[in-house]
Amino acid sequence: MLREKPRSGCAINAALEVLGDPWTLIVLRDVIFGGRRHFRDLQLRNEEGIASNILAGRLRKLVETGLLTRDDATRGQKAAYTLTEAGIQTLPVMAALGAWGVQHRPTTPELAVRARILAEGSPELVDDLMDELRETHLGIARENPKSPSVSERMRQAYEAVRSRESQAG
Repeated sequence: MLREKPRSGCAINAALEVLGDPWTLIVLRDVIFGGRRHFRDLQLRNEEGIASNILAGRLRKLVETGLLTRDDATRGQKAAYTLTEAGIQTLPVMAALGAWGVQHRPTTPELAVRARILAEGSPELVDDLMDELRETHLGIARENPKSPSVSERMRQAYEAVRSRESQAG
């Protein structure tokens, strides 16, 4: 259970108390970039192999801290997780982490493509993706929908890299 009040008044500490654990960021990544909204999808399609108890704990934490909401599923239905505005506003942090990772850590072309697109794009690209997330998760229509959308461009780039990798291997 998270404390309501952070250990100190430091803004970085306050953010790290919510976002400072790798699994939390991985779950957010999968919701933001992978469009995964259900427990089973988050677990089975996770590249890092997250255990069910870890995933359950991180989802609970993300709901408790106001980054996700969980709908009330009736018996036989799968509960869906939805980003809140606070969750959507983690996108610039995720983009910055991805840009740093591509530049300073070993990555694969397939799994780094989205980070590269966001790092090489304009700041408006992140804003456009945030607007798409608001539309998907909060039902707020975009003022100027662009075609193709940022998420569609990232999906196409991912598929293209994946296709090249499978043909080369």
